[in-house]
Amino acid sequence: MKVLVVGSGGREHALAWAISRSPALTELHAAPGNPGIAALAQCHPVRAEDAAPLASELRPDLVVVGPEAPLVAGLADELRARGIAVFGPSAAAARIEGSKAFAKDVMDAAGVPNARTLPIARPPCVVKFDGLAAGKGVWVCRTQAELDDALREVPEPFHIEELLEGPELSVFALAVGEDVIVLPPARDYKRVGDGDAGPNTGGMGSFSPLPDVRDDEAEEIAETVHRPVLRELAQRGTPFQGCLYAGLIRTDDGLRVIEFNCRFGDPETQSILPRLDGDLLAALAGERGGVSASSRAAVTVVLVGADYPARGDTGTPIDGVEAAEAAGAYVWHAGTALHDGQLVTNGGRILDVVATGDSVAEARAAAYDAAAHIDFAGMKFRRDIAGG
Repeated sequence: MKVLVVGSGGREHALAWAISRSPALTELHAAPGNPGIAALAQCHPVRAEDAAPLASELRPDLVVVGPEAPLVAGLADELRARGIAVFGPSAAAARIEGSKAFAKDVMDAAGVPNARTLPIARPPCVVKFDGLAAGKGVWVCRTQAELDDALREVPEPFHIEELLEGPELSVFALAVGEDVIVLPPARDYKRVGDGDAGPNTGGMGSFSPLPDVRDDEAEEIAETVHRPVLRELAQRGTPFQGCLYAGLIRTDDGLRVIEFNCRFGDPETQSILPRLDGDLLAALAGERGGVSASSRAAVTVVLVGADYPARGDTGTPIDGVEAAEAAGAYVWHAGTALHDGQLVTNGGRILDVVATGDSVAEARAAAYDAAAHIDFAGMKFRRDIAGG
């Protein structure tokens, strides 16, 4: 199979790595890719949103779309209209992420438990921007001061929901054809600082498996969360094909959905894919049983610029990636570029350092040992990923 991966971040680097291991792969391309992906695929300097003409030229057997923005904008529709197979939902189905109001309407119709909408903004509560916000459109408000700050920052339209308390988890279901392939749960860390301090980010790290949710429980979760939503979308004439990502929280009243996304999560994907046995490409093409969860553990530590998440970092030289890889870790590029042969920063989240082990503790130690080899001015990362 000839495959085109659309996107340029750490998630896409992880997907390219997993796809590159498939015995069915003959050619791997990326648009636009990044310096790390370039070691696995032929990269084309084409924006993700503009990948359809490139796909028409390449005629791949499958296009795998990583980011949410092109999906919400209709890239999968354009590819299918050109007769090209794509792993990713239509714009209509991608509204499950693109509109919180639409997602809530679908969940309520499907009988999927989720957070109640509050008629009055009063703490404790959660303020959610209704559109795409790169994982940063949520404000948790336990005090009036936090609520006041959120209401000043959040753009229109937005929603006020009840604040749900408990451990969070992410479960991905690959929806291809009539059924879904459920991947093992993972947990990510949204806040920028240790102990969940500071503002929300796109994600500072992740790990899998979880101490409180067995891998095989993901199937039970899909039965009560993913499949009802997929049936409801199909009944509305907008069938979902792609990765349906459920962000969940375990409350005293049971599991509740915090949000749905229309694509692989970032950085959870980076911790899930190294745990899989089998052929991810086969799974993306709809082969039931293409992948299964192994007993391995994986931990991802995200390295970011000094001012993240307020602003990104560009042009700062990066050293030590090869040493980190030599230490046994995967180093996936999230925001990098090459300048005169030197790897430099080019974004907010810069690198994902991923390590595996027989236990989460072993993988965690290996990830942090590898991260210690990497250096760029202003580099920071959380030191409590998978720390208990």
